[in-house]
Amino acid sequence: MPVRRLAALRLLARGLSASAICGRPNKAPRFVAMAGDTRAAAASQAKRLKNSKEETENQEENGHQDKKFKGCQEDVEDQNKKFPKRKIVLLMAYSGKGYHGMQRNVGSLQFKTIEDDLVSALVRSGCIPENHGEDMKKMSFQRCARTDKGVSAAGQIVSLKIWLIDNVLEKINNYLPAHIRILGLKRVTGGFSSKNKCDARTYFYMLPTFAFAHKDHGIQDETYQLSKETLEKVNKLLACYKGTHNFHNFTSQKAPKDPSAKRYIMEMYCEEPFVREGMEFAVIKVKGQSFMMHQIRKMIGLVIAVVKGYAPESIMERSWGEEKVDVPKAPGLGLVLEKVHFEKYNRRFGNDGLHEPLEWKEEEEKIAIFKEQHIYPTIINTEREEQSMMSWLSTLSIHDFSATSSGVQVDDRNSKGEVPSATPSLCDTTKTHGLPSTLLLRLSKPP
Repeated sequence: MPVRRLAALRLLARGLSASAICGRPNKAPRFVAMAGDTRAAAASQAKRLKNSKEETENQEENGHQDKKFKGCQEDVEDQNKKFPKRKIVLLMAYSGKGYHGMQRNVGSLQFKTIEDDLVSALVRSGCIPENHGEDMKKMSFQRCARTDKGVSAAGQIVSLKIWLIDNVLEKINNYLPAHIRILGLKRVTGGFSSKNKCDARTYFYMLPTFAFAHKDHGIQDETYQLSKETLEKVNKLLACYKGTHNFHNFTSQKAPKDPSAKRYIMEMYCEEPFVREGMEFAVIKVKGQSFMMHQIRKMIGLVIAVVKGYAPESIMERSWGEEKVDVPKAPGLGLVLEKVHFEKYNRRFGNDGLHEPLEWKEEEEKIAIFKEQHIYPTIINTEREEQSMMSWLSTLSIHDFSATSSGVQVDDRNSKGEVPSATPSLCDTTKTHGLPSTLLLRLSKPP
């Protein structure tokens, strides 16, 4: 029986009739079905072999393409090696909306940063080899300031080593989006670090003036106009920040006695208001040696809380003490790194005949144009669409400005027999031997 079935299958494969050969018509359907299964299995096997072959060919083709791309990249790198490799600084301007800050997180694709786009442009333009993009230490990369999420810059400086190829600025900008621009380039000393050699940084914060409208009286929308008296009060409060203070309450994860929490502020003031697209805005400028994460936004947030009547004026000096104080953080939208300063470096190397002073007078027009095209419109349009300032102002009422970290009300301290401190008008910035006058008054009284 098996021999007859095998013979039938063989004849079927040759196109003959199984029933004619077998001589048993009642068994023919079974043989035909078996033959059909055999043909289907063979066809399936052939299809799999074909797909496998195509997949192998595609992989080989893609491999050739990758090798071709890498080969081209290597050719570009080999060609650019004839150019001198020098330590330089780049003057950058960018709109920070949609980015998670300036600093790159190598290996993380979840949070896009400004440096991700910059490094990609440096590699693709042929200024640095590809492996330097993966390990930024190899090109001695350093940024002057780590701007936070959503923060923009009109005068950021980064230092690094690159091949000084022809038309270098044009080629880098060709691979950057329009809202990130390299505006200038200068040679610096071999040991230069944009972070460590920076003497000071200047930021500005652009905000709608209705942020200063008192909570109990005054218009609370975009029709508000800042009065001269309110502007004077704002500037008196901002002036309190001048000098060296302990800003542990103005950042996160800083202990009150951490020496790094002390920062030196050179100036801070609010300029005259102006109108853009039917809404009144003002610009607060602050210059300091260095700033911690969220520090400027909290400095401005606390002043707004005082001007609007949510917090007492005495909270200014109390926030510099060791007690934990609830300090609100203003939105990041309006914060812009405007300029960085290198006075000491310029005095030593700016006129040595080999290096230029790190000043950007020739680029001021390009900086102004970038602000008008990308920074100001982003702030204004985003504020209109998302109302970030208005939304944030509505949260001020939930802050407890009178409680310390232990939850004890400030006024309750007097019930324990402690000597009350004097409460100056606005902020007593008079200093004696580096100490606030209110603290000296407290220390001079007997226990």
